[in-house]
Amino acid sequence: MTENMHENNLPILWSFRRCPYAMRARLAIQSSGCKVLLREILLRDKPEDFIKDSAKATVPVLRLPDGQVIDESLDVMRWALAQNDPEEWCHILSTDPEASQAFLDELDGGFKSALDRYKYASRYVKTPGDDGADESSLDTALHHRSIGVEFIQRIDAKLAEQPYLSGQKQGFLDFACLPFIRQFRIADPEWFDGQNWPYLHPWLQDFLQSERFAAVMKKYDPWKETGGEGLWPW
Repeated sequence: MTENMHENNLPILWSFRRCPYAMRARLAIQSSGCKVLLREILLRDKPEDFIKDSAKATVPVLRLPDGQVIDESLDVMRWALAQNDPEEWCHILSTDPEASQAFLDELDGGFKSALDRYKYASRYVKTPGDDGADESSLDTALHHRSIGVEFIQRIDAKLAEQPYLSGQKQGFLDFACLPFIRQFRIADPEWFDGQNWPYLHPWLQDFLQSERFAAVMKKYDPWKETGGEGLWPW
């Protein structure tokens, strides 16, 4: 099966199911209707072929039939939607490019940094050797959670003005963002669900309960050199 698929010259998507970057790439490919060969990997056991495709060795990585490699998730989204954008996800990018880029920069910059330090606080705890500072992992987590909350509150305020971040319909900004808001919630679901974000909660839950989300989160076996890739979306 693998050889026949290669003969069809389909793009290869290296992915990891739970990675929010890979998730948003799969969401865009799914929406576009493009077909790719999906290779699920384990980040703790990265295949040599994956590393050859991208020295960064982070998912997602899309290798096109002509050998071009796209290894930034937003670029994978843009590539897929440039092929076909039936739901008009990119409409917001053309009608409000500056605000869209500013949002994406903050999402992948300050918010993602705060998310990592909130969810994995023990990795970022300062010690007395770090400028004489000393703090617990709880201190670190709560500090960076508060930074993330500021971003989330702005999302909630935006959703109070319009149904979705991208306007009247879900689009690029929503699906670029939702996997990361999901991760922020996972760090402490009870606390998250208790926050007064009346517009953000239903926006997130609609996504988590959607057939779209279920489809991109379907489990599949890790790829091996002997096989394991599959045509995707199914």
